[in-house]
Amino acid sequence: MNPEGSELYLDLMERVLANVIYEDVPIGWYGDLDGYDRDTRSEGRDLPTVAHTMVGLKRLKNVRSCVTRVLREGVPGDLIETGVWRGGVCILMRAVLEAYGERDRRVWVADSFEGVPETRPESHPLDQEMALHRINQVLSVSRAEVAGNFSRYGLLDDQVRFLEGWFRHTLPDAPTGPLAVLRLDGDLYESTTDALTHLYPRLSPGGFVIIDDYNIEPCRQAVEDYRGRRRITEPVRAIDGHGVYWRRASPE
Repeated sequence: MNPEGSELYLDLMERVLANVIYEDVPIGWYGDLDGYDRDTRSEGRDLPTVAHTMVGLKRLKNVRSCVTRVLREGVPGDLIETGVWRGGVCILMRAVLEAYGERDRRVWVADSFEGVPETRPESHPLDQEMALHRINQVLSVSRAEVAGNFSRYGLLDDQVRFLEGWFRHTLPDAPTGPLAVLRLDGDLYESTTDALTHLYPRLSPGGFVIIDDYNIEPCRQAVEDYRGRRRITEPVRAIDGHGVYWRRASPE
């Protein structure tokens, strides 16, 4: 695919994944929304009934930018998202690999496919307070449905690998090898900590960490605690009112 064609393809992928084309009416998770609003969808502030992602155009463009940079600069490693919902972000990652003719990297799709874990007596207090499992009927999307969504774009192949199960069980021994892009969308303190603890050490210098739910207190606290323990000083950069990212420093 020529460079101009690649960019047009990826532009269209973003718009289709967020469904700013057919403009599906949101469910109304964030309150009483009066129909579809393009700005709200672009910022990922609604819950689509049909779209394959809820992160919005701004965060999709961030994913595309990060993946493109590691490909162009030769940062080694695979791509992973922890917490995928309907799979839209991972589908975009695979589309970027396709557009650039990259055959040696994989996209890891890590999810319980059952929603978020129920809080336990030993769960972090912020997770207990949030009790996000109460809306698992919305957050739970089956592996079969996610795989079907990849197939709809012609992007389900051997470069797509699924890690099914709770992060505390699947991530410690996940067979990913080095990572170039690590995107976290687990919402909770526990889920965010599990992903950082087991996957950040695999992130190549020059690779990117993307945090989707930094606006949510349990997630933000988990990130800040982990960065403090590891003495990570790379600046955290805002994407929109929700997500942030940073780039792991290259060794001197």
